[in-house]
Amino acid sequence: MKLVFLIGNCAVGKMTVGQELMKLTDLRLFHNHMTIEPVIEVFGHYNPQAVFRIREVFFEEFAKSDNYGMIFTYMWAFDQQADWDYVEHVKQIFAPYGTEFYYVELVAPQEVRLKRNRTENRLKHKASKRNVEFSDQLLLHDDQKYRCESLPGEIPFENYLKIDTTNLAADETAKTIQQHFGL
Repeated sequence: MKLVFLIGNCAVGKMTVGQELMKLTDLRLFHNHMTIEPVIEVFGHYNPQAVFRIREVFFEEFAKSDNYGMIFTYMWAFDQQADWDYVEHVKQIFAPYGTEFYYVELVAPQEVRLKRNRTENRLKHKASKRNVEFSDQLLLHDDQKYRCESLPGEIPFENYLKIDTTNLAADETAKTIQQHFGL
């Protein structure tokens, strides 16, 4: 089993790159909004505990499956210990099954991400982002509040790759990931 953590700032292209990587490999995509959107729809607002519990079921059942692996997109705030702990928690779910872990960090400047925040693919798959003005404000707020880009040498894991997606299409980025890790 393989678990690819596809991490990066808001609107950097995690889901879109994950979609392309899924086309190139036998990995299945589990992007973070696959749990966020249904919870918002049912509760009328974001409920982090519900999102957490739903993800737990997906992780536990997938880890036990005979699937090749999963791509999990995650906006990791490197300045928040809770996010480091969460990644370790997810790894502990998969570890008993001999899972290999990969970490791909996507980066792009804020102005690029603000443009990507309005793409058709993003709005199609993330209903909560369709109020683009609010979504832009949330992106700006999160950029001020959290550090979602790692510092040089901060990521201690093997199988780590950082890609600046500013001038790369999602399919090119996915191909780079696939080739780099032999997925």
